[in-house]
This record gives sequence, C-alpha cells and structure tokens, in this order.
Amino acid sequence: MSVFKRSATLALGIVATLAASVSWSSPAMAASSPIAACGGGSYHVIDSHAYGSSATTYLLYNGSTNCVVTWKTGAAGNAAWVRAVVQVYGSPGVVDADYYRYYAGPVKVNAPGKCIMWGGSYGSQWYESPFEHCG
Repeated sequence: MSVFKRSATLALGIVATLAASVSWSSPAMAASSPIAACGGGSYHVIDSHAYGSSATTYLLYNGSTNCVVTWKTGAAGNAAWVRAVVQVYGSPGVVDADYYRYYAGPVKVNAPGKCIMWGGSYGSQWYESPFEHCG
C-alpha cells in the first residue's frame, strides 16, 4: 500500500472516530425531562411559559436554587434556536442559547429570598418575566 493510501485511510479513520465521539457525547439527549436536566432530586416546577405546542420554558426550584430549561416538544430532534435565561435582581444573567435539538439549559442561580427574572425562546418567539418569585 502506498504512503498516500495509508495516510488517507488513517485520516478517514480518525475523522470517523471523532465524528462518532461527538455524536455520542452530545448533551442534547442527556436528560429525559426538565427536572432531570436540572439535576432531579428536589427540583419542582414553579412556573412555565409555552410557545404554542413547540416548546416550553420551565422555571424550577429546589429550596435555594432556581433552574431554567427551555424544552422542545414539537420538533424535538431537529435543531432550532432555543434559549434559557435566569437572572438574580442586581446581578448579571446566566444564558444558554444555541441551535439545539432537544432543550436549552439548564441555567441556574442561587437566589433564596431574592427576585429573579427568567425566560427563554424558541425560534423567533421569546419570553422574559418581570423580576418575580421573590419569596
């Protein structure tokens, strides 16, 4: 086998291995629900905002930490612009936004007794709450 053929075969093998590792390690299917995406346990949904039947942004809380996930329900598996955001009043926000297949987030803030703004988007639809859930 010529040096060129061996190099080409090796390069194709490396590319195939890298492609497989990227698709296997993708976080897009890491969770089976918004609660699981936040870490499960004691998280529970305290608010939500739906974008028709396409996606829903969930605000979850576990007694000290707020978690936001925008969960695709309509075209799950197809990449679309999805965003999740949460911000403690007076602090910078935490955002996760990209072309995702299943969900954006989780984004978390530790905010017991503090007001937060939360929201997300799906495609061109978006929602951001006023500062609320202060207790």
